[in-house]
Amino acid sequence: MLEKIVSERDFITLFGIRIDRLDLRGFMNSIDEFLNSGQRFQVMYVNIHCMNTAWNDLEYKKIINSADLVYCDGAGVVAGSRILGFNLLQRMTGADWIYNLCELCAKGDYSIYLLGGEPGIAEQARDKLISKFPNLKITGTHHGYFEQDYNRHLIEKINSTLPDILLVGMGTPKQEKWINENFDMLNAKIVWGVGALMDFVGGKVSRAPKWMLDNGMEWLYRLAVEPGRMWRRYVLGNPIFFFRVLKERWRRNF
Repeated sequence: MLEKIVSERDFITLFGIRIDRLDLRGFMNSIDEFLNSGQRFQVMYVNIHCMNTAWNDLEYKKIINSADLVYCDGAGVVAGSRILGFNLLQRMTGADWIYNLCELCAKGDYSIYLLGGEPGIAEQARDKLISKFPNLKITGTHHGYFEQDYNRHLIEKINSTLPDILLVGMGTPKQEKWINENFDMLNAKIVWGVGALMDFVGGKVSRAPKWMLDNGMEWLYRLAVEPGRMWRRYVLGNPIFFFRVLKERWRRNF
């Protein structure tokens, strides 16, 4: 069943990274298939920061390519893929799909565990999601700033709550490496790297105005809101990525 589900995926390969071609509806349908398959899956995302990280971190690149589903989380990756003649259907950040996922889980009686963010943020995210979806089952929460010697206890704690989906928000590449290292010990049907999702849902980080979201400019908003943390990712990272895209376009042409 696993081989059938994965082999039927429609994807592109960008700088050696496989990215599934999905719109939001197809994305949720895939998650529903995974939940009903009787097997276990890893779901991860890529944006420009991820692509730049994979360029220099071969371990991380291998982990991303071993995931069962990799979706596009950044407008820059959509733009870069189109420059090279590919067609990613759309960009989907956690803040875009989380409410669709909650609706799917509430209707299907699937449960979620929230792992990530600073202390207290996952709990705030849980409260906001349950207030919006009263039938949603969130079996537990934990922050992402735990010591390594607490790891086994944390896994036992997560497993004891029997979640169908474990959302892991620790940032790239930490979350992907944690998922890869601990996947066999976790009992969730889907283990899913989600980046700053807890921060967005919990209210620590606000989203950009709609006109910026609609025009692929959320990165500029995040840079303005968190310049000290985001300047390297966007001021340096974005030009580096597009330089590589244009270099590859030139190589193909000449």
